[in-house]
Amino acid sequence: MLNVLTFEEIKQRLDDCLEVEFSFYNTDEVTESLLQLLPEQGHFIVEQAERLASTNKEIAFRFVKQAPRLLKRLDTETLRQWGLFATDCYDRSGLHEALLVMDDIDGFEKRKHEHEFGAVFEQRERLLSTFLQGLHGRRLNLKEAKIAWTDSETIYLPSIESRLASREDNFKLYKASAVYLWAQVRFNTFDQDLPALLTEFSDQKQALAWLALFEQIRLDACIKRTLPGLAREMRYLKQQNPPIAFDLTPYQSLTQRQSTVLDSLSFVVQVQNQSCPPPCCYQGIFNLTETFAIKEQRIEREKAVLRVRMAELMEELQSQVPEQERPEKFELKPQTESETELTRFELTLEDKPIAPPEDVANLLSSIMLDLSEIPDEYLHPAGDGEYDLKQYDEDKNDPDNVWAGTYHEEGAFFYHEWDFKRAAHRKNWCVVREVNVKPLDDQFYQKTLEKYQGAVISLRRTFEILRGENKQLKRQTAGEDIDLDALVEAWADVKAGQEMTDRLFTHMHKEERSIGVILMVDMSGSTKGWINDAERESLVLLCEALETLGDRYAIYGFSGKSRKRCDIYKIKTFEEPLNELVKQRIGGIEPDEYTRMGFAIRHLSALLQQIDCKIKLLITLSDGKPEDYDGYYRGEYGVEDTRQALYESRRDGIHPFCITIDSAGKDYLPHMYGSASYAVIDEVASLPLKVSDIYRKLTS
Repeated sequence: MLNVLTFEEIKQRLDDCLEVEFSFYNTDEVTESLLQLLPEQGHFIVEQAERLASTNKEIAFRFVKQAPRLLKRLDTETLRQWGLFATDCYDRSGLHEALLVMDDIDGFEKRKHEHEFGAVFEQRERLLSTFLQGLHGRRLNLKEAKIAWTDSETIYLPSIESRLASREDNFKLYKASAVYLWAQVRFNTFDQDLPALLTEFSDQKQALAWLALFEQIRLDACIKRTLPGLAREMRYLKQQNPPIAFDLTPYQSLTQRQSTVLDSLSFVVQVQNQSCPPPCCYQGIFNLTETFAIKEQRIEREKAVLRVRMAELMEELQSQVPEQERPEKFELKPQTESETELTRFELTLEDKPIAPPEDVANLLSSIMLDLSEIPDEYLHPAGDGEYDLKQYDEDKNDPDNVWAGTYHEEGAFFYHEWDFKRAAHRKNWCVVREVNVKPLDDQFYQKTLEKYQGAVISLRRTFEILRGENKQLKRQTAGEDIDLDALVEAWADVKAGQEMTDRLFTHMHKEERSIGVILMVDMSGSTKGWINDAERESLVLLCEALETLGDRYAIYGFSGKSRKRCDIYKIKTFEEPLNELVKQRIGGIEPDEYTRMGFAIRHLSALLQQIDCKIKLLITLSDGKPEDYDGYYRGEYGVEDTRQALYESRRDGIHPFCITIDSAGKDYLPHMYGSASYAVIDEVASLPLKVSDIYRKLTS
């Protein structure tokens, strides 16, 4: 039973959260209105005001002023969602947009039924993002917008999809829209200069509508050949809408494999003076001005990046050859293209095949989508100083200038962050980029093996035994020995008049290990010096152990400086072998900025989700608690965000574990990781040997 709040108690709590000595809000009137409510309603409004005030005092004050009146016709959950929607708008667009939401409760109420029957972008975003990552082609980001469309780098979907009768069908509509917009990029809707071509039509708006219709015919056929299961779902969705009163038979040539967007345009010429039927439910819209502006920037950027990477590859492959004797360019041999995969290339140098690094292969595929070929000049390595890649790096923007527009960069990921005061996520709050650790050829890996020579031999022997360990399976129908426990129970069953089981044997079975692990290394500035050395040595010994075991593993570092500069450092991916380059990256690990952890856990957990294995581990090596230079992430906020990220990771079947040398770790790690999912190493010098021992215990 909730206690009845007094006038003084309500006023004091409101004065505190609204900071009335600075904001000059008059809380007497709202306090009086809260006294007229039921105790649980009064508690609810005050608690919500305190949560909203942690984001913005004006939003909280408007909430507490209107909530007593609104409770007469709305339930508390609708009011809570109203307040959260306002704070989300504040995060994305600033105070003005948030106050428009606070002043339009009627409009929000009308959307209540959408939340009841519709699919919500926030709730489906992660699933849709994972789904999109599994499709071939350029990696596409996913963002919220008023209507579905794509700029060829990002797919935009509405915040709520509620046009169909059930939540399940509305989610199918979300997925169909995402797939259709992916198909526009994958099957080259934008590889022609559409803005210029459409200028030939007197009614460009009508021509664009016809183009969208004919492209839908063509792309639906592409999807049917590539993703037949989804094509069936999309056909079902179209049946939920009134059929188009238009004979599509004359345009069936667009369903042929070789058809292109130019074929769609040729039909537009034939029908341009007729009224176009309404669009399909998952079709979305074209925004050609924005799309082709982004395409132009991407073409310039990717040409520069590819030629610089070609120069780096040439340097790496021809390091012993005088520069004047090196070949002028690489050669490409396209391999067979199928509709399920993009054209893959065999990169050659002097007729010798070279496996292109993953980033180079992705660049080539993206360039093919834009240009339908790889121009010869792209294969010439860039000369010294020919390109300044910093001009394409948006880190030159002020990371604190939240409202300066889209903070976009090729390869950026966006992750939510948990605000414990708000008791909700800040949407797409952290901008995350994967960057490569610069290799350092100082023989650090080999020197570490020599330093720990005796320990390495012992580790290999221990892990070889673990790899070859046989496990005894009990209660088998056949085997090498009698299972005495099963026999005793079976004899008791016989005495009781029951039938005797035939599962009375034990069998020695060698189990195949099915383990995937990511080692998440703290690269914050506080690891500078001997802590950094200990972390790198730990990785060397652990790599040797993992290579012996045969477990799949990857190594990533993390560091952050504000929510818009969250870096994930690639040291070793799951696909890479432990080659000389990886060893040099381990040697090149060096301290950077701060220990913002939540984004790293979310990003690496998403990578682990893509690995097919029974056991998934996320092991963190760190020297302290979460923090960042923007003061709000320090203390409880950072700890709670990390705790929430770990909860989300465990929910997805991942087992997180933390190894720290922070002597104060026992004060906060149980709250974040749980009482049995962390280890505190008292001496930095013992870290390398302890890490391998901890891994052995975790996986045996």
